[in-house]
Amino acid sequence: MKRRVAEKFFPPIEPHHSGFLSVGDGHEIYYEECGNPNGVPILYLHGGPGAGCDENTRRFFDPKKCCIIIFDQRGSGRSKPYASTYANTTPHLVEDINKLLAALGKKKVVLFGGSWGSTLALVYAISYPERVSGMVLRGIFLSERKECLDYLNGQTEHSRFPEICERFLSNVPADARHNPADYYFAMMTSGDPRMRRKYAYEWSYYESARLQLIPPNEKDLKKEILAEPFVSLAMMETHYIRNLCFLKDGYILKNVHRIPRVPISIIHGRYDDVCPVESAIRLHRALPTSKLHIVVAGHSRTDPKILQKLVSETDSMVSSLRK
Repeated sequence: MKRRVAEKFFPPIEPHHSGFLSVGDGHEIYYEECGNPNGVPILYLHGGPGAGCDENTRRFFDPKKCCIIIFDQRGSGRSKPYASTYANTTPHLVEDINKLLAALGKKKVVLFGGSWGSTLALVYAISYPERVSGMVLRGIFLSERKECLDYLNGQTEHSRFPEICERFLSNVPADARHNPADYYFAMMTSGDPRMRRKYAYEWSYYESARLQLIPPNEKDLKKEILAEPFVSLAMMETHYIRNLCFLKDGYILKNVHRIPRVPISIIHGRYDDVCPVESAIRLHRALPTSKLHIVVAGHSRTDPKILQKLVSETDSMVSSLRK
């Protein structure tokens, strides 16, 4: 009888190696290696930008089969300096990945990324196709101009959470609403610590309240936000989105032919309120080796159907690469 693939997180594990890697420009990125040192190398690319990694990041993967590599991108999580936007662009992050893989002696990896992590995975695969053995992508964000602007204006007419979108925009004067990210960024870099924290929290609230198919109540949501590095999330997201993620409009789909013909699984929530499902469909059509799974879920990696498919698809891909 075929073994039933895990549908929940794998048990908690601790890294067998961790540290900081100097990548230049005064940045040091925090990284971990977990699981089987001789397993299939798999690189976790966190979202945001700025979300960083946590202990559950390690638990998407079978530690007996995988050499799990995790890192906090520039300015994110435990990386130093915290929440720094200096020399922090998509090309910088792509080169950081190369430096990390070189330091760990890995020639090829499976890229596992959700939301912004899917963007970074795609850009990396376009830039260095020879380093990629497979891809598991969730909550596709192509970083196109329309996607960025739709995210900023909250798609109020189409959002499942119009009251959250209204709250986000209510913190911006009417004459600045053409680009709320500029205003939020200005407030988060102002000289008033209270304003910096307030706008970082409100930016994080705007995203966090829309992640799940069934969102938590106000009290639990606040607790979740304050438990995360929400300042780096807010700083990095505003920095990137106001600069259209430092990519030319349409860059990914115009260069998708450079991505190698490796196994690719695309997983997207049908009711994703953060990243439009249409982006996943367009990407799937452009990648001949991809499989598309649209599930009854929102955007969060922990929505049950998302989590189930992430774990099963990754396990299946890793098993095939081990043969």
